[in-house]
Amino acid sequence: MGGAPSTPRNTGGGGGGDDVSVAEYLITTFVGEKSFPLASDFWNKLLELPLSSRWPSDRVHQACELFAQSNGYTRHLAKLLIHLSWCLQELLQGSSDDDQASSTYKKAVNATYIASVFLKHLIENGKSDSLAELHLSLDDSEPVPHGFVMDHDIQNFVMHSVLSFIGSTEVSPNSYVLHQELLNFMIVAMSTQLLSGPSPGPRDANPFIDAAMSQEKSLVCLAVRRLLLNYISRTPPNAKSYLYSDGDSPGILERVGTAAATLVLLPLNYLVNNSGDGSKHPLAECSLHVLLILTNYHKPVMSDESLTDKSDDSATSESVSKGHVFSSGNTFSKALANARDVEFDRSDVEGNAYPGPHVRIPFASLFDTLGMCLADEGAVLLLYSLLQGNSDFKEYVLVRTDLDTMLMPILETLYNASKRTSSNQIYMMLIVLLILSQDSSFNSSIHKMILPSVPWYKEHLLHQTSLGSLMVIILIRTVQHNLSKLRDVYLQTTCLATLANMAPHAHHLSAYASQRLVSLFYMLSRKYNKLSELTGEKQQSIKIILAGEGDGVSEDLAAELQIFTDFLRLVLDILNAILTYALPRNPEIVYAIMHRQEVFQPFKNHPRFHELVENIYTVLDFFNSRMDSQRSDREWSVQKVLQFIINNCRSWRGEGMKMFTQLHFSYEQESHPEEFFIPYVWQLAFSRCGFSFNPDAINLFPVPHQVEKQTEESRGEEVEEGKEKKVQELIEQRIVLDP
Repeated sequence: MGGAPSTPRNTGGGGGGDDVSVAEYLITTFVGEKSFPLASDFWNKLLELPLSSRWPSDRVHQACELFAQSNGYTRHLAKLLIHLSWCLQELLQGSSDDDQASSTYKKAVNATYIASVFLKHLIENGKSDSLAELHLSLDDSEPVPHGFVMDHDIQNFVMHSVLSFIGSTEVSPNSYVLHQELLNFMIVAMSTQLLSGPSPGPRDANPFIDAAMSQEKSLVCLAVRRLLLNYISRTPPNAKSYLYSDGDSPGILERVGTAAATLVLLPLNYLVNNSGDGSKHPLAECSLHVLLILTNYHKPVMSDESLTDKSDDSATSESVSKGHVFSSGNTFSKALANARDVEFDRSDVEGNAYPGPHVRIPFASLFDTLGMCLADEGAVLLLYSLLQGNSDFKEYVLVRTDLDTMLMPILETLYNASKRTSSNQIYMMLIVLLILSQDSSFNSSIHKMILPSVPWYKEHLLHQTSLGSLMVIILIRTVQHNLSKLRDVYLQTTCLATLANMAPHAHHLSAYASQRLVSLFYMLSRKYNKLSELTGEKQQSIKIILAGEGDGVSEDLAAELQIFTDFLRLVLDILNAILTYALPRNPEIVYAIMHRQEVFQPFKNHPRFHELVENIYTVLDFFNSRMDSQRSDREWSVQKVLQFIINNCRSWRGEGMKMFTQLHFSYEQESHPEEFFIPYVWQLAFSRCGFSFNPDAINLFPVPHQVEKQTEESRGEEVEEGKEKKVQELIEQRIVLDP
């Protein structure tokens, strides 16, 4: 057959030579030049084969190349997607005949996998921005079966069927493989996003994601619920090792692999990269990443202004791109934001029921699952999405009495941040802590939870430390580890803003946490003094040494000095908040200030800081005067001084303290966060789902040329390179000081 690749008569074991010949004939016919109508028996024969031979990757690539040449005429991709939809609809309708159901299931798995392989090739090798190579329509002259009416686009038809099956069918040993393959298919179909730049534009072609967004709300809610339940249940992939064997001949599937079922004829590694992390829960991982891709999608539409610019010959592409606006119609994001607990619904109490269908999931199980998985970046993104967008889940988290379940993995990851932890992951974890710290009950409860020990913290023995004290310690440690480079003002600000929110609610802050807080002030003050000296007395010598760069250096130093001025004031605000609102409950912070009181002396009369330092000296004067009046020949041990402070805290009334406005920082997401989240989610899909894609076709984010061979070590190197960028400009988040 012209256009069909030459094939050996027998390339694999298991079945007889005739079976292999038939299998290869049908595949080569599928990619060939002859067009088979929808009603042709060819499709049943293709999808019902107990495929029993393998092709090497180079032959699969050859078949895909031939398919790309012939698909415009044959429209076999569109027809295959229609048959896939029919199979899924038939499975949803159910059948009393077990043999018929088994046959339909095999056909659905076959159709899903084959469609994924060839669709992926067409997407990553597309030559046009509109993805015309997909040919997602039937020819006008195409004969269609009696009773079949295509009243919408094929992508809508297939996405409706896929989402219906995923949302309406329980994951069982019999359906596991098909669920997994459908999720893989969705990732492939949505990979059109990889072809676009990091800033989505109105001309970007994403037919399958747009089709998913157009589905009715009830179907979207079912799909979101199933994806979340898949993530929560974490069903292992060993539900059924061998499926649908016919006697002694191998079945259509050999085994369920680490990321998807293996179709014997087409090697799995053509579609999925097995050198990935090899998750033990591939269905949960894929469900999570499909959900993240869907919920972070934003479709830009062209505004009237941009249309005017477009007609102007003098308009540049940049001016046109600024004219579009983003649609707010992401139904998946709204479904996630409106998810409710199966055991409790706030609307039941308040009497304000939410209109229409909504997702109901067990918040308790979701909370526990996230607590187990927060070392994974995808879990952190899901937690962020829920806390940021779902008020019910946020309230549920805040009333939990075991907040250590969620906080300890975050704090441990921040503690180990230098060990090749993604900078993006650090950002998201710090944002999560900032969001939680906006609630006063959270700030109070974390200080009441006592941790017997913290074995992963190596610098100091933490025994019977409160969760709040540990959080203070880790946040200060994060700031100190980043101060030497000052490459990330956003990270420092987020940490200090969270500490500021926590400060008025501090309760029995530990000695170590108190010492670290005063040490942070000292470290910042030294940096501030050094910068002040450089920008003042030594400014001229710097200009001479750096010849010609003096003005720029002067401006940079001035900007850096302003940053450290703000940091220093913020730490003084934190100390003031503890002393003003929580001094009697925190004798250790008083001891730490008294022990290092000399570090505050240079700022006592400083014009920028004296107001904030006055309160610290009011406290110092109060306790120093009482200590002086009780001095005797005996030495003051640490224990005696601390007991003295505890005793005198009872008589502290705060006379002379200047009351400052209590600081309260909130997290606010900017209007176009997709410029950060869409590339980030796809990078996670690469690393966790093992999804491979032609690196030369990826425009969404920079990628090493051999991305499919990328190891964890090289991935770490990529992270280090990414730290050089101003990620805060991409993430487009803001920390807002509430009035």
